[in-house]
Amino acid sequence: MNRLFAYLIRFAVILIGYGVASLAASAFLNIMFLASLGLMTEQTQPAAQASLWFSIPFVALFVAYFAFMPAAVAILVSEILGRRDWLFYALAGAVVAAVFLGFAY
Repeated sequence: MNRLFAYLIRFAVILIGYGVASLAASAFLNIMFLASLGLMTEQTQPAAQASLWFSIPFVALFVAYFAFMPAAVAILVSEILGRRDWLFYALAGAVVAAVFLGFAY
């Protein structure tokens, strides 16, 4: 029972981390898009700021959808190998991002 509880906690941490990573990727994409249009100046316009509250979670759904399978493979490999260092996750994130860009293209 103790081992099952540990697995459930680890699964919940992985899901929460995946959700936060999807939101962070979505925020990055939104801010880069707005910056390319010239809307992210020193004084951010209220309309651009208010649009981020809606568009970041909305785009995060698409990011999470397209990146799910490559991220699931990376998570599975990291759990099987027991790799939990930052370098492995950074390199796995780069591979997942490359596959995501391939899907989105």
